[in-house]
Amino acid sequence: MKKVTAILIGAGLRGGYVYSQYALDHPDEFQVVAVAEPDKERREIFAAKHHIPEKLCFKNYEELLAKEKMADCAMVCTQDQMHYEPVVMAMEKGYHVLCEKPMSPDKKEIIKMGEMAKKYNRILSVCHVLRYSPFFSKLKELLEEGRIGRLMTIQHMEEVGYWHHAHSFVRGNWRNAEESSPMILQKCCHDMDIMLWLADSKCESISSFGELSYFKEENSPEGAPAYCLDGCSHRDECAFYAPRFYLEHPKAVDDGLVYAVTDPADPEHVLEALKKGPYGRCVFHCDNTVVDHQSVDIHFENQVTATFLMTAFTNQCARRIRLMGTKGEIKGDMDTGVIEIIDFVSQNHETIQLHTPAKGHNGSDMSMMRDFVRMIGEGKKGKTDASVSVESHLMALAAEEARVKGQVIDFGEFCKWN
Repeated sequence: MKKVTAILIGAGLRGGYVYSQYALDHPDEFQVVAVAEPDKERREIFAAKHHIPEKLCFKNYEELLAKEKMADCAMVCTQDQMHYEPVVMAMEKGYHVLCEKPMSPDKKEIIKMGEMAKKYNRILSVCHVLRYSPFFSKLKELLEEGRIGRLMTIQHMEEVGYWHHAHSFVRGNWRNAEESSPMILQKCCHDMDIMLWLADSKCESISSFGELSYFKEENSPEGAPAYCLDGCSHRDECAFYAPRFYLEHPKAVDDGLVYAVTDPADPEHVLEALKKGPYGRCVFHCDNTVVDHQSVDIHFENQVTATFLMTAFTNQCARRIRLMGTKGEIKGDMDTGVIEIIDFVSQNHETIQLHTPAKGHNGSDMSMMRDFVRMIGEGKKGKTDASVSVESHLMALAAEEARVKGQVIDFGEFCKWN
């Protein structure tokens, strides 16, 4: 396989630390040769790590994409509402593209991106990393083997985790739907994609309910200040006390969430950043607008029905699923890697224990990167393409419209826009 080269647009947590790590782990396969990142410190740290010369470091994607094509692909890892223009410009320039999810919060932009990938014959791979996990890959294999007969019902739950929700969706970059995108799109387009993949059919109709119920001003403890470090008297009884989370919680420290607060992430810098920075705010005094719990019901054209539940109010950040068929059922826990298959006739209970790495969506991030690199380097077909990603994104937007309007949405009609 030839070595694949890339440019990176957006060196934040996902682009700068997760997907680009594949280049450091597999330097013979993949190399990042240029970066566009507006934050000077972040840009310089990334450039030093990947040995990128200053002349190939840019403040924005416009400067980078104005240059002659210098790599095989572009990784677009900007914020939700900033994907469309660099993706389109990169494809026009001749780059294949890896695009962080969601593609866009705008229905027309999502459809156009899919159309342009086809027009220019480019790989447009959206980061639906769950398809690459050992867990969901095994579930797909079991369904294709007919282990539970004809699939009839899917029950799927995403446990966001109280700490993850507070970090990303109350204090963080994805807190405000108007500035980023609705929760069901930004966080759960993964899950729409998985249900679409497992059902193996097009969506016919969709409904949804959900609210922002807890993380708002009216639920603030008496006297709670705007920032945790402004002498909050509730610090010992509050699960969301920022200094404790960012200095002690293993998900913040070991999984690198603390780098969203400040880089470098030593205690002195973290505490200083929390004094007046966004991640130091009281969770009841933020400008968040996304829901903290939501359910979605889906009817597919092949008569499979699916129910999805997203909730912030869990201890773990996990996904659990049940697949119910005519001959048996499957129960699965992605976090533990345990799958149980029950046969209705024999009443046999088979348990499968998968190896699931603790980090990177249980190993999915690096599996996706490997697949993307080999699609380019070897011309292999990947697990998903732009047209499928377009459909699952539109399912998420249809679910949000159903929630807001209190209606059942005809998916075929929803997808019409011109």
